[in-house]
Amino acid sequence: MTFEQNLSMLFSDLNIPEVFISEYMCNANGDYVKIYLYCLFLCKYGSEVSPLDLSKRLCLPLKTVEQGLKYWEENHVLVKQQSTYTLADLKKVEVEKLYKPKLTSSVEDAIEANTKNVMRNQIINTINNTFFQGVMSPAWYTDIDNLFTKYQFDEHVMYSLFKYCFDRQALHKKYLYAVAEGWASNNIKTADDLDKYYTEYEKVSQIKKTIGKKLGLSRKLSQYEDSYVDKWVIEYGYPMEAIELALKKTTSKTNPSFDYIDKIITNWHERNLSTVDDISAFLKEQKQKQKEIKVMETGKPSIPKYSDTQTNQYNDLTKFYANV
Repeated sequence: MTFEQNLSMLFSDLNIPEVFISEYMCNANGDYVKIYLYCLFLCKYGSEVSPLDLSKRLCLPLKTVEQGLKYWEENHVLVKQQSTYTLADLKKVEVEKLYKPKLTSSVEDAIEANTKNVMRNQIINTINNTFFQGVMSPAWYTDIDNLFTKYQFDEHVMYSLFKYCFDRQALHKKYLYAVAEGWASNNIKTADDLDKYYTEYEKVSQIKKTIGKKLGLSRKLSQYEDSYVDKWVIEYGYPMEAIELALKKTTSKTNPSFDYIDKIITNWHERNLSTVDDISAFLKEQKQKQKEIKVMETGKPSIPKYSDTQTNQYNDLTKFYANV
């Protein structure tokens, strides 16, 4: 006995996993979402189609279709086997993420740990309502729990982390974890640590702009130039006034490099010259020594050059006989 459902396409529905919307759609290109939805539709009817057919049917360039298929492959939404594409079971994928041993804690464990701390629970609810419109995916609860455990962030820092990524339109896990790693490398754990970091960051940013202006650069500093300035300000602790003394020493150079400036400033640091007064006194002393060396060089008795005046006189026979 066989039962069949006789419904035309007009009355059929396409089921889209909500986890696709919460975990994948928000970070994907609009054309890629379009490709996924149509592939989901084709899978329902077991249709065969080529990338070229997709390009024509969706009114998209063939290159865009190929890039979209590759994007969903890389995000494990599509699984390619030779010429066949299979749509992954996204619900199963997320469950495996949640319950994968030693890498993440389960949703239940995360919620249980969070309820022990009222403030933490409030922050998570605030993150959910502020950045996810109250429909945050269960996987995010686990990630937040992991972030608290791994980096020891307090609640204020955790909220600031999500806000930082949200404001930059990059609220996805890869970017969020990268920022978290950066903050942790700067020893940020508390609200005070974060405020201090932002203050230092603004200070360094202003110094970088000033250096670029004084050097007449019409561009932003490169990554390598940035690292030099970070070293001078953060590691060595030099203010802009001290760095400017080094910049003044480049006036005789046609194209002064940051490497040249770095050698000057590093030399000061190695000499334990920690303040502008220390550096100024050192430069004054060096200038005085150069003057003394110059005076010593110019004060040496000069050796008279050999003159052939007498020889010339002997060549003049009239003068020779006149002296006889």
